[in-house]
Amino acid sequence: AFDVQYVNKEGKLEYVWATSWGVSTRLMGALIMAHSDNNGLVLPPKLAPIQVVMIPIYKGDDQLAEIRTRFEAIAAQLKAKGISVKIDDRDNVRSGFKFAEYELKGVPVRLAMGPRDMENGTIELVRRDMLEKQTVSQEGLVERIEGLMTEIQENIYRKALNYRESMITKVDTWEEFKQVLDDKGGFLLAHWDGTVETEVAIKEATKATIRCIPIDAPDEEGVCVFSGKPSHRRVLFARSY
Repeated sequence: AFDVQYVNKEGKLEYVWATSWGVSTRLMGALIMAHSDNNGLVLPPKLAPIQVVMIPIYKGDDQLAEIRTRFEAIAAQLKAKGISVKIDDRDNVRSGFKFAEYELKGVPVRLAMGPRDMENGTIELVRRDMLEKQTVSQEGLVERIEGLMTEIQENIYRKALNYRESMITKVDTWEEFKQVLDDKGGFLLAHWDGTVETEVAIKEATKATIRCIPIDAPDEEGVCVFSGKPSHRRVLFARSY
């Protein structure tokens, strides 16, 4: 399509084998749209560049040095487990600013520790997927976070999957097709006779087109919602917004 060519071993011009399957800004857009909320990004732990951020709460250099030492020890244990960590000890912004910043960036787990936590052997833990704050013991913290990486990953996936499933409606008649499309929207799982003519006719009547032929959809005998002709499987229709 773009006339891209190369010189082969024989010195002759040949066209490249090119493809486009969305692993670019489209994939990033899907990641953002599928999981994020009004507070910013929600990143799956397996894709997050920073999986755990540590924020010291302190007054004075002595407190900072003590908390930083403790954080560095925890960070070393987490890194040994393959978990990426950042200690944010910047002194030019407040801790509240840091909390909001890493929430916006979608870091899966945030840890905060102050002098009282040092005394009590506790730490504040916030998981980004649920915006849930807990005060937990420093003992067993590494194992807890390691488990959270799996739990958060599964929770984010399950939430997105459940939402997708809630937006799919199975329809069997043309009237039902039009009604659900107008009243609820989302995806319509309907029989289609496999012809371009029918897809074009449906688009002209409703502005809905086939968005996907599910690869794992079972064979199912039925009749096309528009033409009434035989159909062997359902496909997903939706309007493009």
